[in-house]
Amino acid sequence: MPLRLQNKLALVTAAGQGIGRAIAEMFASEGARVIATDLDDKKLEGLKSLKRRKLDVRSTASVDSFAHEIATELGALDVLVNCAGYVHHGSVLDCSEHDWDFSFDLNVKSMHRTIKAFVPGMLGKQAGSIVNISSAVSSIRGVPDRYVYGATKAAVIGLTKAVAADFIKKGIRANAICPGTIESPSLEERIKDRSRATGKSLAEVEKAFVERQPMGRLGHAEEVAALAAFLASDEASYITGQAHLVDGGMAL
Repeated sequence: MPLRLQNKLALVTAAGQGIGRAIAEMFASEGARVIATDLDDKKLEGLKSLKRRKLDVRSTASVDSFAHEIATELGALDVLVNCAGYVHHGSVLDCSEHDWDFSFDLNVKSMHRTIKAFVPGMLGKQAGSIVNISSAVSSIRGVPDRYVYGATKAAVIGLTKAVAADFIKKGIRANAICPGTIESPSLEERIKDRSRATGKSLAEVEKAFVERQPMGRLGHAEEVAALAAFLASDEASYITGQAHLVDGGMAL
């Protein structure tokens, strides 16, 4: 069976761990030439990729400079996957101006930066797939204590649909993936934070996360990566502008 992403040039942000790393690894296994980036480039060690690079997606200058470098060295991207994100805990009463601005800058504006920087290359060859990581907690479903996080992930869905509409006749597709609760280093840190804040044991906090998943278990990063590989591939050539759930029934 041919590899679905054979020789496709794919950039994955936040590829050092969790969903981003699983996507980078699956893309490589499907034959893609992977450019893996992360703010902490040490996390990229051991990752099979064409290029590993530190990238601050909150810096427009850094993103633009990197896009120019990639275009000069390797040409236009075939696939752009935006994985960088942050989960703020709390309601509107717990959300400071800094929390709001930081969350939107990292979760949404970072995608604006990368898309704006790399879409011109895709337009040049009239082809490309953009995959943005949103969440089931977004415009799809609200859950307690995810006020600004849910707002940012709803914005990601809106951004994705807008990009899809703008370039639908130019060979460029854009889709969003909306995971439920996924096992990852990020989730482990959130469990530790909630344990410290509430005085509950790690097991109790983890149990609460599991219980909000109707399937009765947490998702695996590889399950999200499998969907990303499909959306990046030519098998999904008739799919654009959609929010795709991989959430264990969380949004039912």
